[in-house]
Amino acid sequence: MLDGFGLRLRNLWWSLTATALAAACLVLFVLTVTATALISVWVGVPVLVFCMYLVRPIADQHRRAIPAIDGGEPIQSPYLMMSSGNLLVRVRGLFRDPATLRDSVWLLVNGSVGLGLAIIGIVEAVLDIVFWWLPPGLALRLDAAISRSLLSVSEKSRLALRVEQLTESRAETVDTQSAELRRIERDLHDGAQARLVALGMSLAMAEQQLERDPDGARALLTEARAASSDALAELRDLVRGIHPPVLADRGLDGAVQALALAAPMPVDVHVEVPGRLPAPLESAAYFAAAEALTNVIKHAQAKHAWIVLRLEADRLTMSVRDDGVGGADPGRGTGLRGIERRLSAFDGTLTVESPPGGPTEVVMVLPCASSSPKISPSSGTA
Repeated sequence: MLDGFGLRLRNLWWSLTATALAAACLVLFVLTVTATALISVWVGVPVLVFCMYLVRPIADQHRRAIPAIDGGEPIQSPYLMMSSGNLLVRVRGLFRDPATLRDSVWLLVNGSVGLGLAIIGIVEAVLDIVFWWLPPGLALRLDAAISRSLLSVSEKSRLALRVEQLTESRAETVDTQSAELRRIERDLHDGAQARLVALGMSLAMAEQQLERDPDGARALLTEARAASSDALAELRDLVRGIHPPVLADRGLDGAVQALALAAPMPVDVHVEVPGRLPAPLESAAYFAAAEALTNVIKHAQAKHAWIVLRLEADRLTMSVRDDGVGGADPGRGTGLRGIERRLSAFDGTLTVESPPGGPTEVVMVLPCASSSPKISPSSGTA
């Protein structure tokens, strides 16, 4: 927290900065109006695009500074993801963004009213330093209130961001499901199918040798029995990868306990899910926890891990923590990115805290609704 003198110095510094930025906004607004008037002769198009691109970092600077001035909530960026493609597609995406129109209005307001308030803020900050009993930053707070109303995410921008998120999530879900189907097909072709073909060949050869070479036929039948056992084991593993039977029989609690028992390290499990969840949510939660625990086993060099599942206010929160070396980054690893894609299909979120040297905690949140009280809160150590 800043003391009174430090607060007044900060107000003076921001007033000076706000004055410079407001003057830049005024220049950009004049250029924007001029470029709009010259669109008919195409001269104004590149100038208008340049102004709209340039206003965004200035607006973002204000979004970062406003919470420190008025003590309010941080302002999220309202901008949609930049369109990919040629220049025409990117420019069209820029002007279709609802935040672009609000930026234009903010340019006018900040270049006029904001400039006046910033200049008043400089005078006020100097007087506040000299006359320390005066209330500091009145003009700054008024300027921050006006800018917050224009720079915050509007309902139209929020809806557009939501549509963008759902579109991206749907595309990732389709890609993930397609990859999963290809994996199942590959596993069937290279595993169980090959073993069943070998089984058929062994049985055919045993049938041919049954009368003239009973010992050879017996060996082939033994080999065929081993091949059938291997094929059955591979089919069971494949089924577990699609939907583990333990998840259907014992629910999320029992399935996570089974994961912990199979881990090569002690894993403490604490589950507070007082009811069965819908099957798709249970499956997504189980595989997300399994993937997070697999990452711990493969990369964390951990000696102990903890899994906590808690259902509160129709939100399932899953935490996987370890005492390993840390340094996990969703941007570098496909495992965490896969968890993020899996959760995004249900509007879930993934948060990773993994400083170098550890510990690492992966927190996954899934919106959900409990359905039937079949599982009671439990905890255990595997």
